Order: sequence, then C-alpha cells, then structure tokens
Amino acid sequence: MLTVENKVIYSTLAELVDPQHTAVVVVDMQNDFCKPEGAFDRLGIDLTMYVPMIPRLERLLADARAAGVLIIYIKMTVLPGRRSESPAQLRFNMRLHLPSHPTSEPLLYTVEGTPGQEIIPELAPEAGDLIVQKYRSSGFWGTNLDLLLRSNAVETVVMTGCTTEGCVESTARDALFNDYYVVLPEDCVASDDPRQHEASLFLMRHRFDVATSDDILAIWQGVDKKTKRS
Repeated sequence: MLTVENKVIYSTLAELVDPQHTAVVVVDMQNDFCKPEGAFDRLGIDLTMYVPMIPRLERLLADARAAGVLIIYIKMTVLPGRRSESPAQLRFNMRLHLPSHPTSEPLLYTVEGTPGQEIIPELAPEAGDLIVQKYRSSGFWGTNLDLLLRSNAVETVVMTGCTTEGCVESTARDALFNDYYVVLPEDCVASDDPRQHEASLFLMRHRFDVATSDDILAIWQGVDKKTKRS
C-alpha cells in the first residue's frame, strides 16, 4: 500500500482484488450478443473472439464464488416498442457496426422478456449473485449499480464481458468516476471487432490495472477461507 496525504492507496494486484472488498461485474454476456442465432449472429457479426473467452470467464466466476467475491451481472435491456430508446440512442445504434455492417434502421436486440436478453447458459447467475438492468452503454447510468456496490462495501470492480470498447470500457470509466478501483482481466473481455478491442485495451492499460485471469485466480485460490467475504 501507498500513503499520500494520509490517504491509503492499494498498490498491488493482491490488495486490489482482495475478496473482502471486490466484485466481479459481468457486462452484457447475453444471448443476442454472444451466441449463435442471437441478434448479432443473425446479422453476420463475427463472434469468434467469444469462443475462447467464455470458458475463461466461466472459470473466473467459479473461483470468485469459491473465494466469496460478489458477482454482479449487467443486462442490456430494450423495452418493448423501443420505449427506452431516444432518437439519439437510436442513431447511436445505427452506427455501432459501421462500416462493416451498414444498416438503414437501428439494431434491435436484448428486448425485455425475450430469450435474447437472457445471460448465456454457460455463465448463468447463481444464488447470491446480483443482476442489474441497464438501458445505456454504462452499467452505472440510470441503474442501481452504485447503490449495490456501496451497500456491499465494494471498493474494487473486476470488469468482464462485452464489448471491450463499448459497454465494458464505458462502465469501467464510470466506475473510476464513482471512486472505485478498476481491474480488467484482458482475457475475460471480448468484441466482434479485434481492432477496436485492441485499441480499447491500449487505452485502458494507461488508466486501469490490466491483468490476466490467471493472475487474479492465483490470488483468489490462495485466500484463507476464514477471511473470505461471507
């Protein structure tokens, strides 16, 4: 740890991801984004990067639960009839996959109550996990995520999910702006565009602590069961 003006700062990965004050935030790992026959797959969007990432994230979540780390799922949500989407948001959706997948109308995905909105089966929430519905890119915007984190004495968020350059980075930035430490396991985030994925990781390495899932798991697997979060 470091001390600056009487303020204690976590300075090692082990300090940052201590299960006593850490939560894993799983962003948008939903059928419409990640699975064959989902909305993105039907558009011909490349989901190759998700194939190796999903098992790594599955393992991270299993070890997080074993260490007593809080897990919070974020679900992108569109209300039926697009009641949650403003004209500006609809315009944003039309630009999401330019120029590779031009569209004359906004993409429609993760509609509330549809199978496409659900978390993929491999990463299904378990008892004790929390779920937050969001309506914009950031998991903090217009949600109760900050309330849940503070109510559970969380200081560090381990950011995972998709897409790296979109909702993951947006949520990570807002986490910092809300005074949380941010740790990004770079092999537990994914995108349908490798160039944007790498560009986002390049930026986030200069702002947050970027590690691998193995780095984090090595710490959690050594946690004394007597001291883990109950």
